Amino acid sequence: MDQQQQWPSGLTTLGFAVLACNSGLAVYSSWGDAGSVAFVLLADTALLLLFLCLRQFERAAAGRARDDRIKAEVWALTTLLTAMFASRVEPLMPPAVGAVVWAMAVATAAAGFWAFFLSNP
Repeated sequence: MDQQQQWPSGLTTLGFAVLACNSGLAVYSSWGDAGSVAFVLLADTALLLLFLCLRQFERAAAGRARDDRIKAEVWALTTLLTAMFASRVEPLMPPAVGAVVWAMAVATAAAGFWAFFLSNP
C-alpha cells in the first residue's frame, strides 16, 4: 500500500487521543461556563482542520494554485488559534503585558503571512 494512503501514524493517533481526553476533562470542569466550553470545542475543531490541511498539503501535487489555497487555509487556522489563545491570556495580565501579548499575536500572524505568501519560495 502507498505510504500516503495509510492511516495516521501511531504517534499522531496517540496525540489526538490525549487531546480528546484533555478536551473532555476541560469541558467537564467548565460545564457551567458556555464561553469556556465553546472555546475548547472551537480550538479542537481548528486543530483538527489544521491537521487535515497539513495532510492535504503533503499529498498535493505540485500545483501552485492548489498550494496557495492550502497555505491560505493553514495561515487562517493558525491565525485563528493565535487570536483565540491571546484573547484568553490577555485578561489575566496587567494592561501593559496584555498589549504585548496582542502585539506578539499580530506579529506572529504577520510573519506567517509574509513567510507563506510574500517571501520567495
